[in-house]
Amino acid sequence: MAITNITTLADTKYLKLYNAEYINKNGKPRNWTIASRKDLNTLKNNYFNAAEDNIDAVIIVATYVDKATHATEDKLVVIKQFRIPLNDYVYEIPAGLIDPGEDFETTVKRELKEETGLDLIQIDYNKTKSKAYISTGMTDESAALVYCTCLGEISKDYLEPDEDIEIMLLSRQEAKNLITSKEKIDIKALLAIQNFIG
Repeated sequence: MAITNITTLADTKYLKLYNAEYINKNGKPRNWTIASRKDLNTLKNNYFNAAEDNIDAVIIVATYVDKATHATEDKLVVIKQFRIPLNDYVYEIPAGLIDPGEDFETTVKRELKEETGLDLIQIDYNKTKSKAYISTGMTDESAALVYCTCLGEISKDYLEPDEDIEIMLLSRQEAKNLITSKEKIDIKALLAIQNFIG
């Protein structure tokens, strides 16, 4: 199978929609709708010239460290955020888009501070995956899945006007209670919590 052409259906600041023409395994021409954060030229370069596919975002699995002792407190940083597509709040872990010129480490530091008020201490590169894909049936979006430690005071002072976020530090039992509840939860948060509680 191979994509033969791609055209724009919609183009907004943070999200684009494309029609991909492709030939299926039986040799039949087909169409597929793709959501992407990349502009058309970048996408064409990735598809047709085998250019490097840069990551779009970071997903932050942060463990909180006590300010006084610098000992890991065994608490996972979780947020509850209002999401327009759901018209409701959903439990997530901190995440964000990589700004032009940033590496994923810089984005982790910035997004963790913006969404929670907490400061990055250290990234665990042994557990971190520098590139993974989010929902491949719909989008080419990829992210770095970053495991790290953080400290500081929880704060909403750095939130953007369209961010409505509650920040929490969950113990293993609190995390277990969350994923066994009927609360809405993002799949990335669910997997991070399952890993956290063992």
